[in-house]
Amino acid sequence: MKPLEDLRIIAIEQYGAGPFGSVHLADLGAEVIKIEDPASGGDVGRYVPPFQQGEDSLFFEAFNRNKRSISINLNTEAGRTVFHDLVRVSDVVYSNLRGDVPAKIGITYNDLRHLNPAIVCCSLSGFGMTGPRSAEPGYDYVLQGIAGWMDLTGEPSGPPTKSGLSLVDYSGGLVAAISMLAAVHAARRDGIGTDCDISLFDTALTMLTYPAIWALNGDFVPTRTHNSAHPSLVPFQAFEASDGWIVIACPKEKFWKRLAATIGRPELGTAELYATFTERRENADTLLPMLDAVFASRPALDWLTELRAAGVPCGPVNTVQEALTDAQTEAREMIVETEHPRFGTVRQVRSAVRVGDAMPEYRRAPQRNEDADYVLRQVLGYDADQIAVFAEITEQLEGAS
Repeated sequence: MKPLEDLRIIAIEQYGAGPFGSVHLADLGAEVIKIEDPASGGDVGRYVPPFQQGEDSLFFEAFNRNKRSISINLNTEAGRTVFHDLVRVSDVVYSNLRGDVPAKIGITYNDLRHLNPAIVCCSLSGFGMTGPRSAEPGYDYVLQGIAGWMDLTGEPSGPPTKSGLSLVDYSGGLVAAISMLAAVHAARRDGIGTDCDISLFDTALTMLTYPAIWALNGDFVPTRTHNSAHPSLVPFQAFEASDGWIVIACPKEKFWKRLAATIGRPELGTAELYATFTERRENADTLLPMLDAVFASRPALDWLTELRAAGVPCGPVNTVQEALTDAQTEAREMIVETEHPRFGTVRQVRSAVRVGDAMPEYRRAPQRNEDADYVLRQVLGYDADQIAVFAEITEQLEGAS
């Protein structure tokens, strides 16, 4: 069996953060059944350009492989009936809606425990279910600003800058996945489910980690650094070679000594001004210009070859395409393929989560409502008349949208 083959998740999810959390669980074998509202066209991720046609997009593919889809409008009696029947036979109800919405639409543990006392109700929202901003929508870019990330990112003389990826969204999804697994474990042990109230705001604050503890317990003021330098370790940053950029990291004293020897300046490794983390940080204004001049004198590949041979942590600043074709990417089998009726063979990155040696199976993301018959007939055991009634109501909602 696949690691999570006995886990069923009802996912009222859309866009990036929520689906990113559940796609890893789906890759591990969990049955993730997406509930998509026929009145609104389903998950908004289906309509994100570029590479978007009809109700399909490559954006949607990246977050929804290995899942199932059924169109259900939770505002109708028929929709609530199907949803409640699913709750009875599932482990988790997972949503990424505004923090005030789960209670309004009746998908919290208190709302559903009479149907299934062991149900886990996991809400991933912008700001959580409590606090003055619980009713506000929260998006990655907004959270990167509110949580201080943008104030720390970019050049000191430049504007506040966001990360090149939606890291708050993705991290929030992973926190939700961890929370779901922990809650299901407890529910199976104790027979009692619970709510998981996860927020992107909390996630972003949590990831402030050591700059936060420094700021909370001393006079440290986190600031932006030149060339993406580490806030306290020197050298630990990007350097410009004669033909491109490289990143070098010296998070241990031994790496600094190796670096000094590799650049032909072994005396720097033991010089009083640069001998320890503290001295190098205090004297960075004299050390870093020397290193800048050294690394600018030769091509990036030359430096990387010598630094790697010496055991100094380093790497190129790749383009996305270069990262996707890196030898390590191929060796780790990080690119997988699925077949899609509209886009043909779709290549994408696999989940980084690994359990055992078996390669996960990958199935394309579902068309909207593609799995209605499977869910109604096999999961819920509905007969032909019940399925026909539900299909008629769904078609009416489709026509009204």
